Amino acid sequence: MGDQRAIGIFDSGLGGLTVVKEIVKLLPQEDIVYFGDTGRVPYGTRSRETICKYAREDERFLLQKDVKLIVAACGTVSSVAVDAAEGLPVPFVEVVSHSVSAAVKATKNKKIGVLGTAATIRSGAHRRQILEQLPDATVVENSATLFVPLVEEGWFSADDPVVLETVRRYLQPMIDAQVDTVILGCTHFPVLSEAIHRVMGEAVTLINMGTATALAVVERLAKFGLATDRKETGIHRFYVSDKAASFRKIASVLLGEDLCDGRVEQVDINGI
Repeated sequence: MGDQRAIGIFDSGLGGLTVVKEIVKLLPQEDIVYFGDTGRVPYGTRSRETICKYAREDERFLLQKDVKLIVAACGTVSSVAVDAAEGLPVPFVEVVSHSVSAAVKATKNKKIGVLGTAATIRSGAHRRQILEQLPDATVVENSATLFVPLVEEGWFSADDPVVLETVRRYLQPMIDAQVDTVILGCTHFPVLSEAIHRVMGEAVTLINMGTATALAVVERLAKFGLATDRKETGIHRFYVSDKAASFRKIASVLLGEDLCDGRVEQVDINGI
């Protein structure tokens, strides 16, 4: 008999919806509970201690919704605060290790770029894991600090000169190093894929953390016997810690589906 409980997913804001989109593609029958901590975004500029605190509160919120698996759809949490998952009563999936494996498999010239938040790059998690798998790799990292606010503001069109110039400045070191693969080390960043491709060229492979993570979720559900046996499409519920209206507007664009009033709810995450 299948497990009908929902998959729990959390992120600092909107970016985790790129992971939701990929999971839904592979597991359309699964229910999903998503929490976006829009009231405290971004996580990437916070201290390690604060990120751990926020991650634990996000996890406790999802556990209150009786989820069967938790996905940290946040590159910062996955890089800095994986220990915040210790002691969880359900399986946990992060987004770093799976994207690193995909990048190592994809690269032809062993030159890999990593774009992330300041905290993610400071942690060195991607570099460390890449070199463990590919010791002679060249790793070029850059903290794309402005990418998250751009996406949260809805500025991600590849035709916007402000977006293109911002992307170009962060990618220049990778262009100079002739990387052939770039890990989008924050779940907000795939939203800027078109602009990144326009700057880097179509020959460069972009690693979407959402795609790699969705495959890991499929594997984890099968391993622990947690997959649903329902045939109908799953129900997706969304919770945020700040105003639901602004989230709903951009989320509909990112997910490609309309989020009506009843599907997005604002909650108080403080003290959970």
